[in-house]
Amino acid sequence: MDEVSLTRRYHFAASHRLHSTYLSAEQNRLLFGKCNNPNGHGHNYVVLVTVTGNLDPESGRVAELEALDLIVNEAVVARFDHKDLNHDPAFTDRVTTGENLVQFIWDLLVDQIPAGRLTKIGLVETRDNYFEYPMPALKT
Repeated sequence: MDEVSLTRRYHFAASHRLHSTYLSAEQNRLLFGKCNNPNGHGHNYVVLVTVTGNLDPESGRVAELEALDLIVNEAVVARFDHKDLNHDPAFTDRVTTGENLVQFIWDLLVDQIPAGRLTKIGLVETRDNYFEYPMPALKT
């Protein structure tokens, strides 16, 4: 049977400040510009979760939407919605860039969704910024 992919959309609003503890104040200002504002700034993030698999012959679905929603809402939305990402323990030693955030969201979900089913996480940060983390290739 052919595989089918399903992408489900989730939302959360969060603030952050792009700032690296490995750089000086001046280096941070030059690298991150207005996004290094000490007061931070916020985004209305959109998370796109893609799962892939064979259709269930009884339901005609690739995933149980209610179960997927529960996982993502508990692991991602509840954790980040209306929070300052810089205060999240996961970002103690890394910058709260979209690249780091999309990869971390993958890490939060990959072990909660049946093996091999999670195939991609997309993250819309702004009208112009979209980040994507596809399932890593298997190491041989």
